[in-house]
Amino acid sequence: MSDFKVFDYMEKHRYEQVVYFHDKTTGLKGITCIHNTTLGPALGGTRLWNYASEEEAVVDCLRLARGMTYKAAAAGLNLGGGKTVLIGDPDKVKSEGYFRALGRYVQSLNGRYITAEDVNTSTKDMDFVSMETDHVVGLEGKSGNPSPMTALGAFHGIRASLMHVFGDVDFTQRTFAVQGAGQTGYYLINKLVEMKAKKIYFTEINEKHIARLQKEHPEVEFVQPKDIYGLDVDVFSPCALGGVLNDDTIPQIKAPIIAGTANNVLLEEDIHGNMIKDKKILYAPDFVINAGGLINVYHELKGYNIGRATRDIEKIYDRLLEIFKIAERENIHTQLAAKVFAKKRIETINNIQDNYIKR
Repeated sequence: MSDFKVFDYMEKHRYEQVVYFHDKTTGLKGITCIHNTTLGPALGGTRLWNYASEEEAVVDCLRLARGMTYKAAAAGLNLGGGKTVLIGDPDKVKSEGYFRALGRYVQSLNGRYITAEDVNTSTKDMDFVSMETDHVVGLEGKSGNPSPMTALGAFHGIRASLMHVFGDVDFTQRTFAVQGAGQTGYYLINKLVEMKAKKIYFTEINEKHIARLQKEHPEVEFVQPKDIYGLDVDVFSPCALGGVLNDDTIPQIKAPIIAGTANNVLLEEDIHGNMIKDKKILYAPDFVINAGGLINVYHELKGYNIGRATRDIEKIYDRLLEIFKIAERENIHTQLAAKVFAKKRIETINNIQDNYIKR
């Protein structure tokens, strides 16, 4: 048996709440983690995955929830960090009842947690959730699918990275390797094509997504998953699942920039953040560069306006340039610099709220 202890992990990383839930009618099994609500209610999507074990599921949920805290804080949003993971086969468990049951468990948290779509869940699924709770965003007719906006934010983050490394943002002179082309990676590739990028490579494990991209953009070259890391390109964009930057992959990377949409890209933040720094690769911290979708759905809580949402997403460019400066000034890896940036905001807002003012 594993010696992983949830309470020890919660204490170490200062989590507020972990909730396990099960619905006997639909077979729904899931976990909701709330990391920090200093700035506001915790917001994070619902991920449906066929986890190999309960431990794998709770560790994923814990890591993702903490990342959402930093993402919201760094993005200047009045939100905390949370996440839900559901354990099951996406091709077998989905139904109206399944997601309505989820909605009832979200409702039971009384507004401390707001959910949205994530891996293997959709706006249609969130419509069922919304039948049982108001604490859900990313609905059709409002902000909709967040993936295009996540990709837009990553595009602006890539612009900042290019400016920092090369002193310009001329995409026609730059080459890219995109890992994952299902949702955010697909939209990012579309944007790179629109900007007339010099060359784009991609990899993907889903045959339908490969075929779609080859049909729409035959000039974008497919490579096998194992070959994506070692390509001689300017930017490597991880847009699939987390943990892909590790002891095995980092030595292969030739790109001077890593900037993509995936969460928790560094397998071990300090170890692999420093490995990347030592290789003199610029890493755009995941929870900063991929905040576009979160910024977009946040505007849904305020009364959605796509123009205002888009303008706020563009601020990722300036935010990353500031974080890169912090990293250089303090001689730390960029993921840690982004946490310094985010924690400073959480601490500042917490301190100005220590006196009671009736509103």
